[in-house]
Amino acid sequence: MDRYLSRRNLIGGFAGIGAAATLVTLPGLRGNAEGRSSLSAAQGTPAATTGPHTLPPLPYDYAALEPHIDTQTMQIHHDKHHQTYVDNLNKAVADQQDLAGLSALELIQDLARVPEAKRTAIRNNAGGHVNHTMFWEIMGPNGGGEPTGAVAEAITAAFGDFAAMQEAVNTAGLGRFGSGWAWVILGEDGELAVTSTANQDNPLMTGVVDVPGTPILGVDVWEHAYYLKYQNKRTDYLTAWWNTLNWEAINQRFEQAAG
Repeated sequence: MDRYLSRRNLIGGFAGIGAAATLVTLPGLRGNAEGRSSLSAAQGTPAATTGPHTLPPLPYDYAALEPHIDTQTMQIHHDKHHQTYVDNLNKAVADQQDLAGLSALELIQDLARVPEAKRTAIRNNAGGHVNHTMFWEIMGPNGGGEPTGAVAEAITAAFGDFAAMQEAVNTAGLGRFGSGWAWVILGEDGELAVTSTANQDNPLMTGVVDVPGTPILGVDVWEHAYYLKYQNKRTDYLTAWWNTLNWEAINQRFEQAAG
């Protein structure tokens, strides 16, 4: 996995947060132990699945991110790919009474508690569930532009300016061979940084990823996230994706992680 791509520490005392060591309940990382995410049901209720984990409804219309992300991609990505992660996670915990009561977030933060025979399935599918739930929440209609709020100050402190952070994230996304994610995280030492992970791994997977931390934002660079519109042009997809960001939601994630 790529190492940190940023260098400067945050201003103002974030050191010692221990992001990956502490169980977090960030927006987009809540599990479904209560049966449903906190997302508003703008798209209608997805089909129910058998088990403790359920697909959160998309918080905006499938076409809301046009022209940056097309309607068909949103429908397939949310209703098919994310649903499959949820279904497979439910299958993986069906015969594991001690795991069935845990949220997807709790599962990925302590994979050591998962029996070895189930670990790969839960790592992949709980990771996919957590990652995609965050992904929908940090995007929205009329998004993009310059960051605002506390996260804007943190970005300037860590990267120098927003353009430098964008370049670092795009480099991480383009450099991820095959499938995976590029992330901006708040690291254990309180430094805001860019990293990437393979497949559906998440920086909160303590003991699994090389660079643990709390995701502030992340971009899916699996081909299913962009191929219908952009084909093999991952660069074009990443350039367009910045126009979808919901800085209010990202600020909420940052403030909760830092606090």
